Amino acid sequence: MRKGIALFLGITFLSVGLVLFLTVDRQTLHFLLSARKAQLLQALGLVILSWVFDAFRFMSFARAAGERIGFRLSICLTWLNYFGSAITPMQGGGGPFQVFVLYRNGVPVGKGIAITLTRTMVTLFIVGCVVAMTLIFAPDILSGSSFVTGVFYYVAAFVLLAWIVIGLSLVYPEAVKKMGKIVTLLLKRVGVVKPMKVLRVVRLLNREIDNYTENFRLFFTTGFSWFISGIFLSLGQLFCLWGVLPTLVKAVGLPIHFGQAILIQALFNFVMYFVPTPGGSGFAEAGGATIFRYLIPWNLAGVMAIGWRFFTEYLAIGLGALVALRFLGWGMAEKILDDAKREDHES
Repeated sequence: MRKGIALFLGITFLSVGLVLFLTVDRQTLHFLLSARKAQLLQALGLVILSWVFDAFRFMSFARAAGERIGFRLSICLTWLNYFGSAITPMQGGGGPFQVFVLYRNGVPVGKGIAITLTRTMVTLFIVGCVVAMTLIFAPDILSGSSFVTGVFYYVAAFVLLAWIVIGLSLVYPEAVKKMGKIVTLLLKRVGVVKPMKVLRVVRLLNREIDNYTENFRLFFTTGFSWFISGIFLSLGQLFCLWGVLPTLVKAVGLPIHFGQAILIQALFNFVMYFVPTPGGSGFAEAGGATIFRYLIPWNLAGVMAIGWRFFTEYLAIGLGALVALRFLGWGMAEKILDDAKREDHES
């Protein structure tokens, strides 16, 4: 965990310095000094509103699974997700933190996994739909870089595969249980699982798979109305975040096409989910400057990428670090990440 924090901070500071060195000039400083404070506060308001939407959608997905969690816990889970995602590759650490805190607040592990996974997949689905619109209405965004095009198609294939796996796990849960048994026996052979614990591990897997599939079915039966409300709240959360960049650009007195800004940010967010550095650090700042040049001059693209990152990520990551200390402490947080990393390696 400390290594993840150190990597995130190190790469972030290095990339911020490099981006500023390559993009800032005298005109940049003139624009920054003339920035309107009211619109900077408006950008902060959009970020806070996105946190509120995120907290309420977490509550909605929990209700869809038959669980009740309060707003205070939900907003803490939102910040905790930002922090966990920031210090792990491909933003994979937020989910285990959330599942553990939910478990400590009486939500079974299977339900916690279903809730957090649904939240992530709904977000990816919405972002993917907006990206599809990007390809229709602004196809030139991908034509300028073969690297961005390749990364986009890789991510699109990955997301499609994830949806197929989730669908198969819901339709054929017994096959998933069988795979779990095979993996457990393989782990026993290499000494990871002790022979006396094989039956216990298999029973635990079967129970959690049953919980997982049952709770996903709840989303489309008794909890369907809450599931739909969670989707609308997800839309609100994303559009609040996507409204930050246009607001920052307007703060320095430059015009911007709001619709195109949303499409470009959606494309960038889509790729960001699968960047291997902790929290996408480095790629977020440098990639943001590169892709935002389609909207604003190069001498402002770097500053805007860093400002956008500060409002939409850094603030929540800082609050998430405080929540991690409050709910988990360093020792437990490291244990959760180690367990999640080992499970990913075993799978």
